[in-house]
Amino acid sequence: MATLYIVATPIGNLEDITLRAIRILKEVAVVFCEDTRTSRVLFSKYDIKTPTESFHAQSPLSKIDRVIELLKEGKDIALVTDAGTPGISDPGMVLVSEVRSRAPEVIVAAVPGPSALTAAVSIAGKPLHEFVFLGFLPHKKGRQTLFDEIRAGERPYVFYESPHRIEKTLESLKGMPKTVTILRELTKMHESYVSGTAEEVLASFRNNPGTLRGEFVVIVS
Repeated sequence: MATLYIVATPIGNLEDITLRAIRILKEVAVVFCEDTRTSRVLFSKYDIKTPTESFHAQSPLSKIDRVIELLKEGKDIALVTDAGTPGISDPGMVLVSEVRSRAPEVIVAAVPGPSALTAAVSIAGKPLHEFVFLGFLPHKKGRQTLFDEIRAGERPYVFYESPHRIEKTLESLKGMPKTVTILRELTKMHESYVSGTAEEVLASFRNNPGTLRGEFVVIVS
């Protein structure tokens, strides 16, 4: 019986991959990657020579057909994204749903590991025994509605943000009687942490413009 492995890969430091993930990536017939060029950096470090094909958010439905066809032939397949865990604000959910629906005999197995979400929560030092995760906020439609929800909500909110929108996001959070904690470039060379009111955090970034680069996890609590 074929298996579709959903494999978590490092979000920055390549040493964060698990031994099991390395073994699975070497043993499967094909690895479907969000970007094969990005995955090749990781594969080269660990001498993974398995054939790769692309699978990303804009992939045509024929790519899902291709994965299911291989699985029905009895071939084990792995899915990875550029970084982190597939399906957590990354491509993967639709593929898993289709495989479970169209090929119920296939085993879908998680190979857990790095995730920016859990990494941020683990070192934030905030009471996050429960929280609302929003993934990446929409660029336009519905964005203000979410900020209104964050402003009124009683639970902590966690979401991802890009360097192009982090300043606008902090502007939208100004005036809230809540703490904003931002963890940037987790596990990478320039990892940083800042926490305070939205105004204080925004001032910190503007006083240190070099910190406006990279990937951000935002916690409002």
